[in-house]
Amino acid sequence: MAAEGSSGVNPSKECEVKKCKRWERFSSWCHCICVVTFDLELGQALEEFYPPNAQLLEEDKTNICYLAFPDSNSGCMGDTKFHIRVRQAPGGPQLVEHHHVYNQKCPIFLQADNSYYYGFVYFRQVKDHTLPRGYFQKSVIVLSRLPFVNLFSEVCGLIAPEFFDNGFSSIEAACHEIDQWPLPMPGDIVNLPLLGTVIQTQIPSDNFKCGVGSPLVNRSATLLPTVLPSVHQVNTFECFSHFLHHIQLLWELVLTAEPIVVMASSPSTCSQMVQALVSMIMPLMYYADYRPYFTIHDSEFKEYTTRTHAPPPIILGVTNPFFAKTLQHWPHIIKVAESSNIDCSQKLKLRKGNNLKMLDSKPGLYTHYTGFLQKDKAIIKTLIKGIELKRPNEVQSALLRQHLLELTHSFMIPLERYMSTLMPLQKNISPYKAAPSPWPFNPDDFISSLETSGPQLTSGIKGDWVGLYKRFFRSPNFNGWFNSRYKHMSQKLQILQLQALSDADVKDWVQGKQEVEVVDMILKIRCKLEQCETDDINLSKEIRQQLKLRIDDIVCTLPDDLKTVLKTS
Repeated sequence: MAAEGSSGVNPSKECEVKKCKRWERFSSWCHCICVVTFDLELGQALEEFYPPNAQLLEEDKTNICYLAFPDSNSGCMGDTKFHIRVRQAPGGPQLVEHHHVYNQKCPIFLQADNSYYYGFVYFRQVKDHTLPRGYFQKSVIVLSRLPFVNLFSEVCGLIAPEFFDNGFSSIEAACHEIDQWPLPMPGDIVNLPLLGTVIQTQIPSDNFKCGVGSPLVNRSATLLPTVLPSVHQVNTFECFSHFLHHIQLLWELVLTAEPIVVMASSPSTCSQMVQALVSMIMPLMYYADYRPYFTIHDSEFKEYTTRTHAPPPIILGVTNPFFAKTLQHWPHIIKVAESSNIDCSQKLKLRKGNNLKMLDSKPGLYTHYTGFLQKDKAIIKTLIKGIELKRPNEVQSALLRQHLLELTHSFMIPLERYMSTLMPLQKNISPYKAAPSPWPFNPDDFISSLETSGPQLTSGIKGDWVGLYKRFFRSPNFNGWFNSRYKHMSQKLQILQLQALSDADVKDWVQGKQEVEVVDMILKIRCKLEQCETDDINLSKEIRQQLKLRIDDIVCTLPDDLKTVLKTS
């Protein structure tokens, strides 16, 4: 338990803590903490959860229970840690108020998601002859809307052992401590006290850069913090160490949202591998679905295993050997080595075709896919040299992430540059007309622009970049990115139009206008201000105040009876 005076809450923020509603701060970090046990009659069942006001639909409870234990065929003894991603059933609870504030300032790939829960599981299985099955089997799951894989794995790793030793009161105590944490604000370095430990980390902001250093330790703290360099990044090199020769091909598969199944012997291995794959294209968000750990009991099992239509764009992490048969028709299968003793410098074969038919198939990447780009042999050589020099995994991961970041930037910069040309000129924005829309995206025009402003300007990698872009255009990653950029540009145009209106001489505009036109203008301005609130458009206070003054200016030109109506409406 936390020692007296070690709360880690900034004294200047104590008043804020008291003002917050009960569990408001907790709900900004976590949804709830669950305990799942094995019941002889029911199977895996939800034993308890906390806090008591947390809402979980029955379908969500069922899915979480099935995902809370390693597959029966995996034979995990002792303690096993992994994470899951669960699609919320329709009609479930919404994001809390602070999540909307957080989402405005965080990187898009770390936004709180109303459609999914992220679960961080700590499973314990030990022999116990006093129990009917001869084994003690229980899991503690921390559920959150935030994809902070590193942070919540650490949090669960602190809470679960305390629970196994001291019972449910440990979970209650942990929840009350989390409810005293500062709200997660992008850019903040936070000290998070939990059960006698202080976790220090930084919440990434929207100007996040991959590979930033660890936050500085606050030496004045009562307890020396456990420093997490990142709330979300997994050990990239460790995950891909056996696939270094295929790293660029894997990047292309993720970029174009190809269906991928990751087969491993444990949920820890497959969940880390899936997370590493999704993070390959940062800062571009992976818009397709992914499940770090997936079982045959999942409610969407039939949807993904049917052979009547092509597999959907999703990355699945599985451990049950049954999937080797049911998913052998999938176009891309990654079989992860069971032993870490395999020499990483040796090239695992690229096994053409989905011929993973035997349960003892060798580790490797099974695919028909041929990469559009040539391999960057320099990064492979650098990483293999690092293995020979016994370079720390953290350094190897940083080198690999930097390479992937530069590759993604080289791919996305031409797209960003082209999108900027679709923005109407500010001089063409009228204060008295609706804001214009961005021009439509024309793939042929974009392809034509590559000759003078393509990825060859920032990357030395050669290959069929045009072919890769055309494949990307057919993926949910392009649709998600384009819709996000289009929305951002549309909101920017709305702001520019409102800014022009706030600076306009509306008294001059009113001259010669009929009353119905003047009233219509007042109602439109009010509607736009309300729409900015609804759509979370970042309209400055100055523009809001100016627009209210413009409304007053217009109202003053109207007859007294209309003034009264408009002031009370």
